[in-house]
Amino acid sequence: MNIAIDLGSDRTRVFIENKGKVLDEASVITYDVDTNEIFAVGDEAYSMIGRTPLGIRAAHPLDSGVIAQSDLVEEMVSILINEVCTEKITSPRVITAIPCALTEVEKRAVVNAVSSFGAKKVYLIETPKAAALGCGMDITSPHGVFIADIGSGTADIGVLSLGGLSVSKSVKRAGGAMDEEIVKYVRKKYNLVIGTNMAESCKKAIGCVVTPAEQKTFRLKGRDALSGLPRFADVTGEEIKEAIEEIANEIAASIRDVLEQTPPELISDIYTDGIILTGGLAKLDGMARLVSLATKLKVRVHKYSTDCVIMGCGKAIKYIPYANKEMTAGISPLLTAY
Repeated sequence: MNIAIDLGSDRTRVFIENKGKVLDEASVITYDVDTNEIFAVGDEAYSMIGRTPLGIRAAHPLDSGVIAQSDLVEEMVSILINEVCTEKITSPRVITAIPCALTEVEKRAVVNAVSSFGAKKVYLIETPKAAALGCGMDITSPHGVFIADIGSGTADIGVLSLGGLSVSKSVKRAGGAMDEEIVKYVRKKYNLVIGTNMAESCKKAIGCVVTPAEQKTFRLKGRDALSGLPRFADVTGEEIKEAIEEIANEIAASIRDVLEQTPPELISDIYTDGIILTGGLAKLDGMARLVSLATKLKVRVHKYSTDCVIMGCGKAIKYIPYANKEMTAGISPLLTAY
C-alpha cells in the first residue's frame, strides 16, 4: 500500500492509493504535560486550544513547516493514520511534502515522524512540485511552471522544469504569523486580549491585503486587558489589512525575487502562462491581485487550492519506481528514498 501525507503546520492531510484523500484534520495534539498521555488529536484537539485546564496542553507540534516537537508529531501521525486505515497496514511506502528550504537534519525529522507507524520507505517531495502536480501541471517537461504555495507555516515558491526546481524560496511567515499579528494589533488598539483561533476566524471572514470594495466588520470577543472582564470589539477589514499587510507584502516581494532569478528561457513560458497560487492563504481577499501588481503578470488561484499539495503527493505515487536506485529511466520529482 502507498500513502501520501501532507504534514502542514495548520492541517494534516492523508491520501491513500486507490481511495483518494481520506483525512483532513488540524495539526494539533492535546496532552498531559506530566505524564505525556494523549487526550485528543486533530480537529478535536484544535477545539481545546485556550480551553484546557492546568496540566493539559494543546499544542501545534509543527512550526513554520518544521517539526518542533518530534515525539508529539510521531504520536499525532500514528493516531491519525490508524483512524483512517480500517485494514492493517503492512510496511507501506509513504510520500510526504516538505518546504523547499529544509536542512538534512530537518528532513530526517520529517522522515522519522511519518515512518513512526511502520513505513517501509519514505519519499520526500518539495511542496511546489506537489502543488503543481495537484494542479494538473506536467512538471517533467522542459516547460517552465511558476507556482507559489502559501499556507499557514510557510510560503513555498518555485519555478519548475524537467521534474526539478530551477529557482525556489521558502518564506517562514505566512498565515499563522498573520493570526499572531492580528492578536497583537487588537491588543494594542483595543486593549482586548483574544486567542489565535478567534484571530484566524476573523482573518477568514474579513481578512484582505488590498483596500476592500465593500467594508465588512467582524465581532471579536475576548478579555479586557485592563479590567480582566469579558468584552467585544467590532473591527473592519481595513483594520485587519493594516495588521497583516506587512507579511503579505513580504510574500509578494519573495515571489518577485524568485521571478528575477529565473533563467530567461523559462521566463518566456511564465510570461505566457502566469503564476499559480495554491494553499489556504491564496484565497485571502486581494492576495492574487497583490502578487499581480508586484510581478506585472497574470495570477490565478486554483479552485481547490487547499488540496493541491496532498493531491499532488497522491499523484507522485506513480513516480516511486523511478526513485529507486536500480531504475534510471524516466524523470522523477521525488527526492532520495529514506
